[in-house]
Amino acid sequence: MRLLLVHPSALLYSEIFLRLEPLGLERVAGAARDAGHQVRVVDLQVLDQADLRSELASFQPEALGISLNYLANIPEAIEIAEWTKRAVPGCFVFFGGHSVSFVAEDVLAQAEGAVDAVVRGEGEPAVAPLLEAVRDGGVDGVPGVVTANGHGPAPQLLHGIDTPRPARDLMRHRRRYFIGELDPCASIEFTRGCPWDCSFCSAWTFYGRSYRKASPEAAADELASIHEPNVFIVDDVAFIRPEHGDAIAAQVERRGIRKRYYLETRSDVLLRHTEVFERWARLGLSYMFLGMEALDEEGLELYRKRVSPDENFHALETARKLGISVAINLIVDPAWDEERFRIVREFALSVPEIVHLTVMTPYPGTEIWHTEARRLTTRDYRLFDIQHAVVPTALPLDVFYRELVRTQAVLHQKHLGLRTAFAAARVLGRNLAHGQTNFARMLWKFNRVYNPQRQLADHARPVRYELPLPPHTALGDRRQLYVHTRPAAHTKPPGPQH
Repeated sequence: MRLLLVHPSALLYSEIFLRLEPLGLERVAGAARDAGHQVRVVDLQVLDQADLRSELASFQPEALGISLNYLANIPEAIEIAEWTKRAVPGCFVFFGGHSVSFVAEDVLAQAEGAVDAVVRGEGEPAVAPLLEAVRDGGVDGVPGVVTANGHGPAPQLLHGIDTPRPARDLMRHRRRYFIGELDPCASIEFTRGCPWDCSFCSAWTFYGRSYRKASPEAAADELASIHEPNVFIVDDVAFIRPEHGDAIAAQVERRGIRKRYYLETRSDVLLRHTEVFERWARLGLSYMFLGMEALDEEGLELYRKRVSPDENFHALETARKLGISVAINLIVDPAWDEERFRIVREFALSVPEIVHLTVMTPYPGTEIWHTEARRLTTRDYRLFDIQHAVVPTALPLDVFYRELVRTQAVLHQKHLGLRTAFAAARVLGRNLAHGQTNFARMLWKFNRVYNPQRQLADHARPVRYELPLPPHTALGDRRQLYVHTRPAAHTKPPGPQH
């Protein structure tokens, strides 16, 4: 079959800080191609609607799949589905991805026939059976597939993540992908899943707290095939298993692979396995994202991070000693007042690390979705992007956005203002010498993208599609939140037990 896969447009923060290659969609494309289908991909992060319409006209896909890892893209995806049905009558349209897995039935109803199915759970094991069923009829029986007729069998979980390999060759404008100064930047996956259970996160509920590792040989093979000089390791928490990180490092050393790396991890993992991060620093690990989330014990307990403030600050010191630049994330509680914003600004200016702010957002699939959803002030999908407040704020909303953007601007100026102009110019010059302009554009877009008037005005836009409210669920057994479930023999997670 002719399959066209689509990634929606970039979200607000992606306009500045990063634009990542759609690795999950590339892997689904690889699985479909391995099954003998003809596949094309359109990434609307780097292409536009005209490109998509042109592809529809020339390719005439028999099936079109849209990746929905972010709630904020759901209205755009439904609109794409609607005009796909008009442009290519008979085309089977389906959605898949992390976020839509938690609201599949509601999205199908909202699409009013423009979407034929939603794939819940991992897309790689589902896409080939789905396309076979589309060709032969009877998609209702495909594992993980939801249609207007209801749920099919439970989603299947990949046994291992060595295959399918991502179909990177299908991507146009690969040099448009970047993260900060790592420009251009590819992405790779060494592990999948997370054994922790933070209350604001849906990674563990999506994967059912499963955790799988790529074989060191397969990871190194894929890394060696990547042409970009920079690589983002997309694991939810890198190097939980130190022996796995060491084994991949040994393969990288043996093959003489030289890249610069960016990864995400936890403070306690960094402190427990410092020697692995030290080894990767020698291999080119340049940047690390640490989700500190809160500065005090109360906030950490609220989000069930299971780390202490002392561990977080010790981790920062450890990363400094290793020569790894750190980006910190703090979650902005809508209950913050002006004094709390001031304290955060003072902290951010007192440390050398980059500090990012994300607004506490109850997403479907998280525990806080079930505790906070009844307090929502808006159900506009487009505002669920961790940059808008969707529950009541202690400050008037306009003042909240003023303080939020003021704080973000201070942090932006700290790293990209005149005081760091020399370092930025050096990086900028290096990137421009290689024809890379993503980092340069990022430097000058902040005030246009982030401003309180724009964020406040977003709340006044007409709303066509609204996020559904969750059913009342008693969370005594949190496995009720899982998309994927595992056989009893595999229920013990590889990380900390809680």
